[in-house]
Amino acid sequence: MKKIGPVNGLYPMPTTLIGAMVDGKANFLAAAHVGILNHGKPQYLSVGLNKSHYTNKGIKENKVFSICIPSCDLAVKTDYCGIVTGKKTDKSGVFEVFTGELENAPMIMECPVNMEMKLHDILDYGTHEIFVGEVFETHVHDDAVNEKGKIDISKTQPMVFDMHSMTYRKVGDIVGKCWNIGKELKK
Repeated sequence: MKKIGPVNGLYPMPTTLIGAMVDGKANFLAAAHVGILNHGKPQYLSVGLNKSHYTNKGIKENKVFSICIPSCDLAVKTDYCGIVTGKKTDKSGVFEVFTGELENAPMIMECPVNMEMKLHDILDYGTHEIFVGEVFETHVHDDAVNEKGKIDISKTQPMVFDMHSMTYRKVGDIVGKCWNIGKELKK
């Protein structure tokens, strides 16, 4: 094995669009630094954003935000939201925007999965802020839900971001059933 230094080996990560109302307009920022903090209720997720991002201002002021999961067909618009700043460019017209109960957490109609988030905490990590949010409600396209009422990623076609190759990728084939395929080693 080769040593390559203290490099983050967790990529690829889901590509998301973080939404917030900033100065009265919906703003979206492409981000892949998201995390699941627990599996209980309430459910908490985190997103790490550089302090320079315009979106941070809206999250702090409104205490709500959204995490929207774009499908692969939204790659160009998603990337655009990651390369232009809301400080200089109005991104409110890039997508068809809607809101749920949390009116200042704009979401994207074209995204198959959108989550309304209530801000729970902000952690300061020098150049970055980690926004911890409680999942308030999840909105999913009708055709992206399976017969059990669960999100079907084969229908949502999410993108993942690979920092090492600086590319977006598709989610691939099923490898095996979780908490099941390892049972063969129990013999």
